[in-house]
Amino acid sequence: MYYLYHIPGKKIGVTRNLKNRVTLIQGYKEGEYEVLEQSDDINYISDREIELQTSYGYKKDLKLYKNLFNKMKINVTEQTSTFPMPVNKLKGRLQDNIGLKWQHPEFGTFEVTKDNIPWIMANVKTSMFDNERSYIYNKAFYEAFYNPLHTPQIYIKYMMFDKIREWATDKGIYNHGNSNTQYLKLMEEAGELAQALINNDKPEIQDAIGDMIVVLTSIANFENLKIEECIESAYKVISKRTGKMINGTFVKDAD
Repeated sequence: MYYLYHIPGKKIGVTRNLKNRVTLIQGYKEGEYEVLEQSDDINYISDREIELQTSYGYKKDLKLYKNLFNKMKINVTEQTSTFPMPVNKLKGRLQDNIGLKWQHPEFGTFEVTKDNIPWIMANVKTSMFDNERSYIYNKAFYEAFYNPLHTPQIYIKYMMFDKIREWATDKGIYNHGNSNTQYLKLMEEAGELAQALINNDKPEIQDAIGDMIVVLTSIANFENLKIEECIESAYKVISKRTGKMINGTFVKDAD
């Protein structure tokens, strides 16, 4: 379904996902925009967008929405797949190009899907040759989604953390909170975990651990980090660490 939306005084546009395109990307909450029409006919909705932009007095898009949807061309090399747009415009275009496929000579067919867009956005880089282009590494994309030995891990590694960040955005945590308030929340959750451990309350232990991960995800975000990167960085360190168990605690060897 395609939605023709109106941000009063700003613009008229088309999207298939109002939450991502209008709320998450552009920052407008429900009540700050309106849906003028909706249709599953991309030809109709593309023509209607131009008609309404004209009638409302907004600047008309240079290209019909259906042409943007159909003509995103991805440049593929051995190492990278390059998108014809900057990072800050990529998520919306990917949403509009779900189902788009491209070929890699070694890894086979890649496809834009709802599930892999968060991974692409977490790993995309700006081209060093052109600020208006962005790219991902093909091998990393393959390992994350197409290697049959690794793909089951992707939901936990990327999708769940992205869902947590979307939830925090919807709840206004990123607009009205900060690292300090989230740290206090973390201490509160740690206290609940301690109580649950004392009581040997398995459901509460699980809830408290999950809540702490949610809060840590937000703290990382406030510090312009991704919790996935923090976890991977920590693992790279501990995987090489040596030491021994003393009184139930692992004590690392002196550096």
